[in-house]
Amino acid sequence: MTNKLSKTLVAISLGVLLASPAVLAKQDKDHKDLPPGLQKKAARGEPLPPGWQKRYHRGDILDNDIYARGRVVVPLGNDGLITVDIEGTLFKLHDKTRRIIEILEH
Repeated sequence: MTNKLSKTLVAISLGVLLASPAVLAKQDKDHKDLPPGLQKKAARGEPLPPGWQKRYHRGDILDNDIYARGRVVVPLGNDGLITVDIEGTLFKLHDKTRRIIEILEH
């Protein structure tokens, strides 16, 4: 009976370990990619719809197409941060990675 219990526990443990990366990858991806339609608009330089900035959260990486629309309003500081105005929304970003530190709306 103990041997059967051990095999069951090993099987359950392996199942949990194999499923965990898939769950974590899904959560990590949720806020990083823009929907295809919004990506196309950004790439063509068309105006973005109201509320587009709500797609981003602190810690996300700002897409290149969106970043290219921005205007730097606070230059690069000693901490490696810049503030960029993108269609009326201010994003405080790490300059090299475009990781969002803070989102400020005016």
